[in-house]
Amino acid sequence: MYGWIWRKLPFGLPGKLVGSLLIASAMMALLWYVVFPWAEPLLPFDDVQVTQDSGDPAGDVVPGGDGESEPGDGHDLPYDTERNNTPPPSPNE
Repeated sequence: MYGWIWRKLPFGLPGKLVGSLLIASAMMALLWYVVFPWAEPLLPFDDVQVTQDSGDPAGDVVPGGDGESEPGDGHDLPYDTERNNTPPPSPNE
């Protein structure tokens, strides 16, 4: 198929290169503006469900928390954010 297209493009090598770029650009625009917007509602990219083995799929579970937080206090993190708890790197020998 690509060989047939290459043979049918006019004006020698420069015309074939320009024609190939135009065809590729037209195909990209067709995919970007027509095909992908049509197919987006059919694809499950926004259907994300994070669950725990025994938890509620819609619940917010914070490890070590009681599930209730005051407005504006942020999330309770299960680790210290003030210092680095990783061990120092070992020297390469």
